[in-house]
Amino acid sequence: MRILLVEDDKDVAGFVLKGLREAGHVVEHAVNGRDGLFLAASENFDAIILDRMLPGGIDGIRLLETLRTQNNQTPVLFLSALAQVDERVRGLKAGGDDYLTKPFAFAELLARVEALSRRSKGEGPQTRVVVADLEMDLLSRTVRRAGQKIDLQPREFRLLEYLMRHAGQVVTRTMLLEGVWDYHFDPQTNVIDVHVSRLRQKVDKPFGTTLIHTVRNAGYMLRAEGG
Repeated sequence: MRILLVEDDKDVAGFVLKGLREAGHVVEHAVNGRDGLFLAASENFDAIILDRMLPGGIDGIRLLETLRTQNNQTPVLFLSALAQVDERVRGLKAGGDDYLTKPFAFAELLARVEALSRRSKGEGPQTRVVVADLEMDLLSRTVRRAGQKIDLQPREFRLLEYLMRHAGQVVTRTMLLEGVWDYHFDPQTNVIDVHVSRLRQKVDKPFGTTLIHTVRNAGYMLRAEGG
């Protein structure tokens, strides 16, 4: 996806930019409302992540209202420290599609942005994920490779689902800890390595073709060889 981030906080912007780019997305960044409005109005984006409180004379609400009057329907996720119900309602009434309060987990931010993009394209809920000859049915919670059923423990299923949903992308340790284990810190254990090893024994080893790859100094990637 091509995403516009409008955020003036240097630390928050750096965190979000790094995570989105690691997930394979192209991200443009504006540090104030005027630059954000110019980029949003002049270029095409799949989604916009918009801070409520911005310098430059144009805050997030005004920026979004201006876009909507121009019939710009790009999905917008508000990102704000203003967590009160009336503030969230105000953001949604201004034309926002979703509202996430700070502090936040990056995995949730990523999931919300990708969901907004899917909805804007009219895509229904995903019930089946396929990578090469590996198939996952999200309704029956079953996995097959080359037609052969693979029995997975619940955590192994969640790990494989996360890898399959991000097929072809580098999945970092931080993304896995947040997305699979719901950790918002690094517990400094080898829990990821252990589960990936078990998953490889079931998903890769019996079939002779590797799908789960280690990306040195980065994380893991699920892809077909040569993909």
